[in-house]
Amino acid sequence: MSALEPRVPQRTPQAPPPPEAGILGAAYRTLSIGIISVVFLIAFEATAVGTAMPVAARELDGIGLYAFAFSAYFTTSLFGMVLSGQWADRQGPLRPLTVGIASFAAGLVLAGTAGAMWLFVLGRAVQGFGGGLVIVALYVVVSRAYEERLRPAIMAAFAASWVVPSIVGPLASGTVTEHLGWRWVFLGIPALVVVPLVVALPAIRRTASGPVDTGGGPVAFDRRRIRLAFGISVGAGLLQYAAQDLRWLSLLPGAVGAALLVPAVLGLLPRGTYLARRGLPSVVLLRGVAAGSFIAAESFVPLMLVTQRGLSPTMAGFSLALGGLTWAGGSWVQSKGRMAPYRERLMVAGMVLVAVAIAAAPAVLIESVPVWTLALAWAVGCLGMGLVIGSTSVLLLKLSAPEEAGANSAALQISDALANVVLLAVGGAAFAALGGGAVGAAHTVSADGGASHPAAFVVVFLPMACVALVGAWVATRLDVRAPESAGKAG
Repeated sequence: MSALEPRVPQRTPQAPPPPEAGILGAAYRTLSIGIISVVFLIAFEATAVGTAMPVAARELDGIGLYAFAFSAYFTTSLFGMVLSGQWADRQGPLRPLTVGIASFAAGLVLAGTAGAMWLFVLGRAVQGFGGGLVIVALYVVVSRAYEERLRPAIMAAFAASWVVPSIVGPLASGTVTEHLGWRWVFLGIPALVVVPLVVALPAIRRTASGPVDTGGGPVAFDRRRIRLAFGISVGAGLLQYAAQDLRWLSLLPGAVGAALLVPAVLGLLPRGTYLARRGLPSVVLLRGVAAGSFIAAESFVPLMLVTQRGLSPTMAGFSLALGGLTWAGGSWVQSKGRMAPYRERLMVAGMVLVAVAIAAAPAVLIESVPVWTLALAWAVGCLGMGLVIGSTSVLLLKLSAPEEAGANSAALQISDALANVVLLAVGGAAFAALGGGAVGAAHTVSADGGASHPAAFVVVFLPMACVALVGAWVATRLDVRAPESAGKAG
């Protein structure tokens, strides 16, 4: 039996599946379909809800709180990630996954029935908490239920499950919003929760439920980590608030947010993460560098196309659709068993592709450059992201002991999310300082009119390309052949 297979007390171990079994073989089919359905649900929500959000904010007279509808989701998801890691390591991933899906659906219902913007923001906060619980619990399921050789394939399937939502989600959401109203976008998605609940949860109960048997009694929750999780959520929220309100008075909440954030990050991420120590710390750092640089740049692509090249919002959004296919393609490439010996080189190459794509994006500010070149460049960047993101997930589970999979998975997601906050805040502040207009949180950007100066976009994209190049260096320090080359998170 593999060391990473679930060891559940008072249960008879099942016979291992035949070596040729894949993620859709008889031994894994139900579980794979179930957890891929969960990821599909999250992906569809992310693409569909973002389209309906502006209409919801306008009808609720809440344009002033628009950015907080995104930041509320983000900050509560940070807390949910840490709690889920603790919960899954101690009691198994079944309960946090169940509570997470239920909270995710409840938040959608609360937002969809909100009569005021503050209730809408509260619904997004509940939804974010559920999303944080779900994503970490899924990583623990993969760690316990799948052999190491199958993990790249299931991560590739997770990436592929974003392709259809990234193309269909905005179109479907726009049609429903136009003909039925924005509320039905929020109220309709919870119906999809039934599928993953019915399919995934029984399979998870059979293969990955219960605590890991470490030879001792049940381990209590680490209250220190819970306090740090609360600190990281509040700190991230204050930092986002300060970045969205560029006044001298905003320095105070920004300073308080940083004071809460820094010790919490140091306590929740593996020791040596920000020194790029070889092994697990570099894996966690690379995840943040890759996701933060790419998402911070991507957030400005539709705005640049709309304000500088005159595209409609729909066409600007579709310019990124090809990226969903190439991202899935990159994840598929890294999942091939013959690529395992070259994983470090793949990740270095992936980060170089990301840097090139980000640096090339501002070329469309030149009128003579065709708009389609940006779509092509972004597809190249997404290919690199597919190589890197899938590989970081695989390496994290490889370098984690079974009883540490939850905490380390939470650290990976925290690095991802925090890098988004920090680099979006920095990029947004630089953009606004050069007359770019107001920048929304997370994946949504807005501007006052179409008078943004081209230099405001350049000052965002070029620094993010430099950050991606730093990621290429970090990828040389992963030491993928070293088993458990670094300690657990915190």
